[in-house]
Amino acid sequence: MDAPPVKLSELLRHPEDLDKIGALKLEFTRKKAAVDSQLRGGLRDQLETTQSGMNGLTDGQKTVQAIRDEMMKIDTLCSESQNMIKDFASINIVSQAHRNFGAVETMVDNLQAFNDRLNRIELMLREDAQDIKNMPNLLRVHYELTRLRNIRDDAMEQIQRAEDPGLQSTLEDYFSRLDDAIEWFDHHFDLIALDMINLVCDGDDGIVVRLAIIVEAEEKSDQRVEALQEALKDHKEMATRFQSITDGAKKVRGYKDRFLKAISITCEEKLAEARQKFLDDPTKLADSMKWYFNYLNAVKQGMVHLMPKKWKILKTFGDIYHQLMHDLLTGTIEDPEASSAHTLEIINWPEKYYKKMRKLGFVESDLRPHVIDNREQELVKDFRQLIIKFLDEWIERIFAQERRDFADRNVEGSNLDTDEYGYFRTRNLVDMWRMLREQIDVAGNSQRTDVAEGVIDAMFLRLRGRQQTFQNMLEEEGARYEGDKDSELEGFQALQDWLVATANDQMACIDDNEEDGRLAYLSSFKQKFEPFVTPQYTEHAESEMNLLRDGYVDFSTWCINKFAKLVISVDFRTVITTFFTPRWYETMAMKQMIVTFEEYVGDYQQVLHHSLVDIFVEIFADELLVRYLMCVRNKGAKFKRTDPFQDKIFNDISTAFEFFRALPNPDVSNAITQTWRVTEYFLQLLTSEKEALPDVFQEFKSRYWDLQITWVEAVLRSRDDFERSMLNAVKARAAQMDVVRGPETIMGKVK
Repeated sequence: MDAPPVKLSELLRHPEDLDKIGALKLEFTRKKAAVDSQLRGGLRDQLETTQSGMNGLTDGQKTVQAIRDEMMKIDTLCSESQNMIKDFASINIVSQAHRNFGAVETMVDNLQAFNDRLNRIELMLREDAQDIKNMPNLLRVHYELTRLRNIRDDAMEQIQRAEDPGLQSTLEDYFSRLDDAIEWFDHHFDLIALDMINLVCDGDDGIVVRLAIIVEAEEKSDQRVEALQEALKDHKEMATRFQSITDGAKKVRGYKDRFLKAISITCEEKLAEARQKFLDDPTKLADSMKWYFNYLNAVKQGMVHLMPKKWKILKTFGDIYHQLMHDLLTGTIEDPEASSAHTLEIINWPEKYYKKMRKLGFVESDLRPHVIDNREQELVKDFRQLIIKFLDEWIERIFAQERRDFADRNVEGSNLDTDEYGYFRTRNLVDMWRMLREQIDVAGNSQRTDVAEGVIDAMFLRLRGRQQTFQNMLEEEGARYEGDKDSELEGFQALQDWLVATANDQMACIDDNEEDGRLAYLSSFKQKFEPFVTPQYTEHAESEMNLLRDGYVDFSTWCINKFAKLVISVDFRTVITTFFTPRWYETMAMKQMIVTFEEYVGDYQQVLHHSLVDIFVEIFADELLVRYLMCVRNKGAKFKRTDPFQDKIFNDISTAFEFFRALPNPDVSNAITQTWRVTEYFLQLLTSEKEALPDVFQEFKSRYWDLQITWVEAVLRSRDDFERSMLNAVKARAAQMDVVRGPETIMGKVK
């Protein structure tokens, strides 16, 4: 590549650089001379090339003109020759008669010797029939048969031009034995053609070569006949005259097509056997197709050099075999006898198939059509959807059974089971996870990560949906007891058992027992599918697992919450309405509720998952506190300065604290008592002077950012000294506060 040009200003930057002008001038002169020399050489080459081309055109024109002149001379000589020879017309007639006489004489000799020659052919065919392995007379039989067939075709053509039906019928009878010999020869031909692969493998190359010679000769004969037939369409008169003086076959005999058909038949028969094995056992596709590649390899190694190169025999075999393989696989896909296991094997087959074909020298792009019409993605989707369909059917069937069990829960044991730890459990969870593992095995057996990953994605979605569906079922049933005060309590105890069992189920899904080395259902599920997916999908699956795990925790907590709300709504239905009313002073309502609470804890702590017992107590305590504080909205609730409401509230809280402090877990006990200290602010709202209420509210709101102003208003209105100015002062202070939001507190639940 030429160096970039250098600017003169860069060469002569300093005064002393002027001394370099002489040297620079010499260098530039030398470079210019070199460039001029190159240009002159290039121009000379171009001129020589152009001159040579022009000379060639001139010579071509001279040659064309010379040919034209010679053709004109020949035409002139032909037209003048007839005039140069006396009696040319008579000579031409005599010559034609002589030719016709010779043709008739030859035809007579051929007809007279026809049967003898046919007898010799039959004798050779009989000898070949006794030596099927070698057929030593194959070429001679073909040669003689071809001559006899040509004789027959020539004779029949001439008799047809004579338009003599009687003679034509006689000739047909005379030649009838020839058809039997031809059929016999064709049978021998088919035997060899159908067994070519085995012959090559056994080293019997000679008979294969003889077959190829016959096919090649017949191919040339057919091409000549087809050329005549094509010419006959466009130049009927000329072609007819030409056909009448042409020896050889008059009809296409189709031995090349017969040869190719034999290749196809051999492959079809083997594929039919392979298909049956495949249908009997879907895992046997590769085994049943070993012969396919062995046959093609035999052609490549042992037959290519035996056949004419122009046939491209390996490609011929490959194209025929490939088309039949395509037809077999696509047909099996649509076959009602084929199962999803067969479809799966077919999906995985193209990669193996093309890999082996490449080893044999075939190019995938040359093998058309695609062996399964590029339907891998479609079939993968169908197979994946089939697994998901079974998955949905199983889940629906399991949930239908769970709905029946839930509806019929008013039996001893509430239609529930207990596990080895004595915890309540629903009956169908084990079946569901077992079914999921089985479907993972089905997807994994596909040996395709896209199938497995699609199925597992569907499982994640169904598992989350199952949580919501189950929750809705429990919610609807619970609402019946919460909303209808006059409803029968039949099934209420069983509903509580189901809530506990469902909460236990959620923990069984996520609680790994590391001490015993037992994995929870979800961890076992992950361990099951990981070998069948890609590392990239494992990262995605981890986030899905976390969502599921959070969902199980939330659902178990929801069950305990629902249990607590049902206890308060049903068991405490009558007593809860007496709080802060005149009747409150006359009863031991809090003591009654705490005793009931204690009984529930005692009854269920043995059948509730150990990790949920403390949560059960905390949720129960929180729900009791929320409902206690909300009792300011009870009809008739009023705090009179003359009534000992402070002592009564203190007594209620002391009763609760007495139970909470007796809990076996000190951390839970301390957490609950700290939560219940919110009652101190409640009491301050009831007892503080009117002027101090804004400050009390501000401190309360600062500690509990989600304190509801509507509840504060209800508390203030329950005071017997309530004035509108008290509420206005509190609201004004609320408007001035800049509340910092934080985690939800107990007051967020108090409405």
